[in-house]
Parts: sequence; structure tokens; C-alpha cells
Amino acid sequence: MGRAFEYRKATKLKRWGNMARVFTKLGKSIEMAVKEGGADPSGNTRLRMLMQTAKSENMPKENVERAIKRATSKDTADYKEVIYEGYGPGGIAVLVETATDNNTRTVANVRSYFNKAGGTLGTSGSVGFMFDHKCAFKFVNTHGTDPEELELEMIDLGVDELVVEDDGITVEAPFEAYGAIQKWLEDGGYEITSGEFLRLPVETKDVSAEQREAVEKLVERLEEDDDVTNVFTNMS
Repeated sequence: MGRAFEYRKATKLKRWGNMARVFTKLGKSIEMAVKEGGADPSGNTRLRMLMQTAKSENMPKENVERAIKRATSKDTADYKEVIYEGYGPGGIAVLVETATDNNTRTVANVRSYFNKAGGTLGTSGSVGFMFDHKCAFKFVNTHGTDPEELELEMIDLGVDELVVEDDGITVEAPFEAYGAIQKWLEDGGYEITSGEFLRLPVETKDVSAEQREAVEKLVERLEEDDDVTNVFTNMS
């Protein structure tokens, strides 16, 4: 199985249990995408991907429209994507993606979560090299193309994993390939049901049951922070 498939499988149930928080964080990401690339989805690949993800998470259409409208307003908060890196219990690498309008507040909060868990917040680049920056798409095989043939066609786009699921196909590729893959799927008439960016560990690390519990508590605290959009670890 592809690593993106396993990651999505492991986090799916947790996401459904935090619907309001997911909507809030998706809204921030949509605002940043609009400010970076404009409010027209046809010319903004990242916005299209986020809108597809919002749809897959059952985020109401009006919530998406409000986020886009906020981004074009002069009074809206100016969110920036900031990544924090550190080590959690058991020496587990932790990478935290945030969307913040107040970096001083966010870094103070993130540092406190690490400290309380017995971990340490590191400097930029301290653990980032331990993760591959990936994109993943899930789509419906509208044309009934043989998966092996489909995989061969998509290899040239950068796809390095293709997994057939009951409700569609998931592909994984380097982050830089997301625009080309999305365009290929759209031009080919495939129905994209979700798209997302992931940071997957190059290698995973085993921990004791006690350490696993401590790392999971740290991740939970981080994910409860409104400024945090994603948390990734190299825990096996």
C-alpha cells in the first residue's frame, strides 16, 4: 500500500470527530490560497485542490464561499503558512504546519506543547529532511481504465504510488507534481473527489507503548490549536 493511502486511512476517523475544527482550518487554507493565486479556481490550482478537499470533508459550500470572500476583503486577517519542527517523546520527529496571523502567539503555543510533552522545538530544517513532501489525489475511474494501464500513463506525471480502493483510486506523487496531475485528471474527465498535501516520513521509528501514548497526546494538543493545520511524525 502507498504511504499516502495508509496516512489517510489512519487519520480519516479522527477528522470526522473534529468536523468544526477541520472546517475552520480548511477555511484558513482557502483564504491563503486565494491571496496567493486569486479567487478564480480555474486559474488557481491550489484553490481547486482545497475546494475538492472541502467537498470530500462535507464542508458546506457556503463556508467555502465565505472563506473566498474573506480573502478578498481588505479587513481580513493576513494568514501566513509557517512550519515548525521539533522532537517529541522518544526522539520522534514532529513537523507542524500552521496558518497564522500572529507568529509570536503561535510559536509560543507550539513551544509550550513540546515542552509540556518533554520534547523540544527545534530550528528550521532540524527534522524537515526526514519527510518527503507529497501530494495525493483520490478520484473516480470514470472511464473504467485498467489500473495498471492508468498507472503507466501517470508515471510520466510523477506518480509513484497508485492504490485501488472500493470507492476510487488514490495516487501519490512528489509535491511539485500536483499541478500537472490535477490538470491531467481534469482534462481527462476524471472526477477528483479529494486532493491534499502530505509530509510523509522517509523512515519510521519504533517506540514503546508509553512513548506512543505521550507522542499521541502531543499531536492531539497541537491539532487542537486553531493555528495548526497539520501535524506529521515519523512514529511507526
